[in-house]
Amino acid sequence: MKKVVAVVGTRPDAIKMAPVILELEKHPDIETLVVASGQHKEMLRQVLDTFGINEKVNFDVMKPQQSLAYITSSVLTAFDESIASIKPDMVIAQGDTTTTFVASLVAFYRGVPFAHVEAGLRTPTVDSPFPEEFNRRATALVTRLHFPPTTGAANNLLREGVLAEQIVVAGNTSIDAILDVSSRFGSITAYSSGRMVLVTTHRRENWGEPQERICRAILRLIDAHDDIHVVLPMHKNEAVRETLRMHLAKNPRVFLIEPPEYVEFTRLMSASYLILTDSGGVQEEAPSLGKPVLVLRTETERPEGIETGNAILVGTMEDAIFDEADRLLSNPNMHAAMASKNNPYGDGLAAKRIVSSIRKHFGMSHEDYPAFRS
Repeated sequence: MKKVVAVVGTRPDAIKMAPVILELEKHPDIETLVVASGQHKEMLRQVLDTFGINEKVNFDVMKPQQSLAYITSSVLTAFDESIASIKPDMVIAQGDTTTTFVASLVAFYRGVPFAHVEAGLRTPTVDSPFPEEFNRRATALVTRLHFPPTTGAANNLLREGVLAEQIVVAGNTSIDAILDVSSRFGSITAYSSGRMVLVTTHRRENWGEPQERICRAILRLIDAHDDIHVVLPMHKNEAVRETLRMHLAKNPRVFLIEPPEYVEFTRLMSASYLILTDSGGVQEEAPSLGKPVLVLRTETERPEGIETGNAILVGTMEDAIFDEADRLLSNPNMHAAMASKNNPYGDGLAAKRIVSSIRKHFGMSHEDYPAFRS
């Protein structure tokens, strides 16, 4: 029997790893052990509970105002001790979190093959987004099996010298997850009458003045459209919450809410008319639900949605955010064109492709799935 350690640290990690973990658990000749860093705490637990996943160990490293150095050093020490004890045949993690970078580094130190879900996403500069761009580039250096979600991401890896036989274009596992959850739970009742605009903003590069500009644009949209209300789940980080409360808390048509469980957030997306976000995961998920997305970032490592017209990269300048959102709220034809459900990020078979490739790596029987074509 082969032993695979599946690593999660944040809420997005858990969402995107859940389909892979559940698919691995279907195979009795592979022992799947879930290790959680606890980089996120309550939000991570919510997702694992939704999918019925129990971790073998949780390092529980999260503390208020934690620094990147603290997360890195804490997870590094704890994960190294776990890998030494478990002695896995493979470590697998997803994306660009500090937890994933550290997991890949420890696997490299211990001589254990590392598999990277959502590999190959890139932006032009190593410090934007920070620290995610560094994390994914560094992780790629020590990865044995790369699972890019799209052909564009795969081409990034090829340009960096990764061997073609180490790459499988899988599609994004977040699409597997959201198709499953949305089919089981449907949408949520709106917080008020009229159209709902769902907003998420939490990235480090948007803290401070960029987030203040986002808030001002939101208030202008509410003044311009009397039939809309805004629902904004607040990230747990107090630096984010302070800005949002200062600018938006007094407006009766803005609902600042606690981070909902994954199922509830999926239902919020389903009920929304328009989504404004700086989240990478939401950029991927919204097209599956037919929701136009305005990306509150100056650049994105997920260009496919921009290219297909499912999303618009608007940045964080107040006028740009207001102008694009105002057009979508005012022009039903423009909204309908963007609401196409032709998702460039996945088809719901990503986890099956990934597990099949892992079994092939181990010399086990496996099914051959055609690569996802984005």
